[in-house]
Amino acid sequence: MNSTKTVAFYTLGCKLNFSETSTIARQFEKDGFTKTDFEKAADVYVINTCSVTDHADTKCRNIVRQALRNNPDAFVAVVGCYAQLKPEEIAEIPGVDIVLGANEKFNLPQYIETQKKEKAGIHACEIKEVKDFIPSWSAGDRTRTFLKVQDGCDYFCAFCTIPLARGFSRSENIEKTVSYAREAAASGVKEIVLTGVNIGDFGNGTDENFLKLIKELDKIEGVERFRISSIEPNLLTDEIIEFVSVSQKFVPHFHVPLQSGSDKILASMRRRYESKLYAERVAKIKQLMPDACIGADVIVGFPGETEEDFLQTYNFLNELDVSYLHVFTYSERDNTTALRIKEIVPVEERKRRNKMLTILSEKKKRHFYEQQRDKEFTVLFEQENNDGFISGFTENYVRVKAEFEETLVNKLLKVKLQEIDGDGIYKTVLKQYEAITVL
Repeated sequence: MNSTKTVAFYTLGCKLNFSETSTIARQFEKDGFTKTDFEKAADVYVINTCSVTDHADTKCRNIVRQALRNNPDAFVAVVGCYAQLKPEEIAEIPGVDIVLGANEKFNLPQYIETQKKEKAGIHACEIKEVKDFIPSWSAGDRTRTFLKVQDGCDYFCAFCTIPLARGFSRSENIEKTVSYAREAAASGVKEIVLTGVNIGDFGNGTDENFLKLIKELDKIEGVERFRISSIEPNLLTDEIIEFVSVSQKFVPHFHVPLQSGSDKILASMRRRYESKLYAERVAKIKQLMPDACIGADVIVGFPGETEEDFLQTYNFLNELDVSYLHVFTYSERDNTTALRIKEIVPVEERKRRNKMLTILSEKKKRHFYEQQRDKEFTVLFEQENNDGFISGFTENYVRVKAEFEETLVNKLLKVKLQEIDGDGIYKTVLKQYEAITVL
């Protein structure tokens, strides 16, 4: 390849997508491309799409137009979950040259060598044929990396298209996964975030499992922290919680999808647990790690969700010792079983319920932050300089900021949490700590 060629990337959706975009970028760099910002002129633009994002088609069109404004002669490739689900729809977008599904996206550089800029080429196999696990980890952030340890899902929840976009659950063995973690650690990052579609399902069909994986990862030298991105409540076992509570590297931060506090709605969603089990998981975490941060996903406006069902969810979350919520408004997705449910919640009502839970989330986060006041934690400072401040997260996911100093980037410092600013972030004056510990 000509070393003067440039490639730019735009990623929609989850941390898993970001890790995969980085892997594709490294493939381009091996082929002699130079990575550049998406806002600049590039020879190739790669758009990694998401099927969970609302108005995926409109967003994809807008991003393609943005790329072509930067360089009207650029080669535009669209990959990812939406590309697997709706390849023909994407191929009709003016300016798109190639559409690659779940199996083909990691071969993008080879396709670009042969694809002509005439009509968009579609390369997407049936999702049931997607069986390979392609390892990925994100690059570009000096402080942390997202390491993909699992892909796909066997659950087929009523609202979700992920199994159709990514295929069945699959992962590498522990030995290879640990080697990928070591490779990521060698880049100098201090924190590795484990990500996937359903990471608690790691090792499904083998004699390995997620608990065995994290026990091996805990032994890796050169990484100070491991963070579990999101894990289903039915797969978050007491043994996993107990291990994290005594681990030196796995931090006390759990993100556990709930989706609804109504058992009727959970059953309708085809979730694999009831609210009682979820409450037990939260209680177990707080029993062993009182300062642990616990996040929850929740969906409002699912078909059949009455006002009584919603209030059951609201009250359940209000009484639960969770630290923040990610609130999603239900939206219809093709080829999902939720479409068969006739009792539709009006869109305005969905928005009202979202607003109520968003306000509750803000209150819970503020309460959690207040509980951490006057306690000492370790902050991993990130590289951004935001209006003269540098910020980072404690092990239990409290954001802290201090006056920017270049030497703080990618440093772990012990800080006592004292003052919350107007933005709801702990502000610290590092110079007041004479015996501060730099790890």
